[in-house]
Amino acid sequence: MSLIYLDDLRLNAEIIGPAEAPAVVLIHALGTNLTLWDAVVAALPDTRILRFDIRGHGRSDVPTPPYAMGALIRDAEKLLDHFRLKDAVVVGVSLGGLIAQGLATKRLDLVRALVLSNTAPKIGNPSIWAQRSAEIAATGLAAYAPGAMGRMLGRNWAEHPAMPILHQMLVTMDPQGWIGCAGAISGTDFYTTTAALTLPTLVVAGTNDGSTPPDLVRETADLILGSRFELLRGAGHLPMLDSPDAFVAVLKDFLRAIAHL
Repeated sequence: MSLIYLDDLRLNAEIIGPAEAPAVVLIHALGTNLTLWDAVVAALPDTRILRFDIRGHGRSDVPTPPYAMGALIRDAEKLLDHFRLKDAVVVGVSLGGLIAQGLATKRLDLVRALVLSNTAPKIGNPSIWAQRSAEIAATGLAAYAPGAMGRMLGRNWAEHPAMPILHQMLVTMDPQGWIGCAGAISGTDFYTTTAALTLPTLVVAGTNDGSTPPDLVRETADLILGSRFELLRGAGHLPMLDSPDAFVAVLKDFLRAIAHL
């Protein structure tokens, strides 16, 4: 992992795998970091994988909030250009899925296919994000974490094997980074632009996801001509963490179907 110096900030990024191998870009969710993808990285040794900490997260810089979605998309774009990646399969979960949609709309030359996990063209509404941001500003992420993990892991979140990892990622991040990215989500509505996409797309939902419920995620699949929808039984909002075997199986099947493995 290394800090990549862009024009206005530093992003923590990791690129591994053979230089000539098909490219896969992994973009994590709000409140997590690039380690969310550990199981996916381990399962794809024959690909060229780029993963990074979104601004405000992990070891990346934390600019003063709010952030614009355009800035988050531009960060991803600059990283792909920096590492000279083209024809990549971009895999995004939740916030990462919004960034992936925007990147495909802006730079189709970089994106060969999409995997949109537990996301939508619009997530929540401005009042919800403002309320959560105010709560975190007042009481911190540790107080916010139980409710968030309940939405992400399901009602038995406290006993879920993935809970300690998710809790650690959430409570150790800078609250300003969370608030900044929440502002970006709040102002984003990609229904029109995502409906114009025609590239190969896998859309993944989890039955236990309280943040982006399956019906909302299925609507996302319905927008994109020819997309494939997969519902993972027992999975929550972050299936690459809470149901990694099932997530990796559908991901690899999709990559094989488009001859990217």
